[in-house]
Amino acid sequence: METGFKEEENVVEYNSNNVKKAKLLSTLTALLDDAILADVPKKPTLSDVDTLISLELGSAMRISILKLDETSFDVAMMNSATVKDLKLAIKNKVFELEQSKMGHRHISWRHVWSNFCLAHHNEKLLDDGAALQDFGVRNNSQVHFLPYVVSKGSRRHSKRRKHRFFHGLNKRL
Repeated sequence: METGFKEEENVVEYNSNNVKKAKLLSTLTALLDDAILADVPKKPTLSDVDTLISLELGSAMRISILKLDETSFDVAMMNSATVKDLKLAIKNKVFELEQSKMGHRHISWRHVWSNFCLAHHNEKLLDDGAALQDFGVRNNSQVHFLPYVVSKGSRRHSKRRKHRFFHGLNKRL
């Protein structure tokens, strides 16, 4: 008789935990659908929430990223953020946008950063360790992509060169 009572108690406890989790998830979903919290990602991390709170308190900035196809999206960054932090935030935001639109798509970020650089008022953000504020990036600033290639010899950005694969074949004929 006692074992039947314990099993019944475990089932009730299990069901109450499931009910609590379901209520919590539905409440969280309702909160995230609110227009005020529209900038919170669907699966927020602690750092995302911390950055958004800092944004409201004025110790973070919202930066608009303009893509080459003239579309844009916003990322929130701390005021002390570096260019590398901005690149990571762009990568995370693009991944989130791709997941919501069409599922997983692989983007080679090594290819992106070797062929394009970020710029603010036509000043290239090339030093990953430099603070964004050193380039004049402030709250509500706009950063855009510029086509550029890193030259292999100097590891600096240079003008894009065309590949001349068949150039040497003409001399042999």
